[in-house]
Amino acid sequence: MTGSSSAIEMLAALIAASRDLVAFTGAGISTESGIPDFRSPGGIWSRYRPIDFREFVSSHQARRETWRRRIATGDTLAAARPNRGHQALATLLRRGILSRVITQNVDGLHQESGVPGDRVIELHGNATYASCLDCAERFEMAPLLDRFRATDEPPVCSCGGWIKSATISFGQPMPERAMRAAEAAASTCDAFLVLGTSLRVYPAAGFPRLALESGARLAIVNREPTDLDPAAFVVHHGEIGPALAAAVEALGD
Repeated sequence: MTGSSSAIEMLAALIAASRDLVAFTGAGISTESGIPDFRSPGGIWSRYRPIDFREFVSSHQARRETWRRRIATGDTLAAARPNRGHQALATLLRRGILSRVITQNVDGLHQESGVPGDRVIELHGNATYASCLDCAERFEMAPLLDRFRATDEPPVCSCGGWIKSATISFGQPMPERAMRAAEAAASTCDAFLVLGTSLRVYPAAGFPRLALESGARLAIVNREPTDLDPAAFVVHHGEIGPALAAAVEALGD
């Protein structure tokens, strides 16, 4: 069912009946925190050609350009704060209803909202820190950005490896551990909540289908229709934060 108040009521009913709810979030939940969708008109991919992972590894200039783009997006990421959608999911987890958040986002806002890191499955990595491609040492982002501003030279680890934002680039393998965790969550949950994603980017978009095939009821909250709308228990086309907050409020304490 689609619509406004009736859809919110059905969404609340689905959440209330669930004992193992999994949320699947895309760019739409974070645009409400001021983070542009990379794929939308005006997004970074409409202004810049994506840099392939193999190019990053092989080309000093590509590494420099990657870090220049990270500088360009740094202030937006640093200023973003969790919105009502993120906070509603954190509330559901504290109540023992939500078990996992599978996310295509790299902004770390789920963790900032209060969802423990071990409950967030990041399919595309995390842009709030960096890591060495050789030894996997983790680096905080702010000092790296300060150093790059001063030198215009891509950072290098003490082991000699290239340091890269801990995100998954074009041409870079998907993280095996995260993919296995997402598959397990989608195949065992009893309700699967899709929030702010077009369901067009694979392999991530396959997880809602896996949940359906495994017997879970599907709820979709997205501004635009998706291919899975006809198969969903409830569909709401609109802002994620207000809709999810209203559904959680309807549950009561």
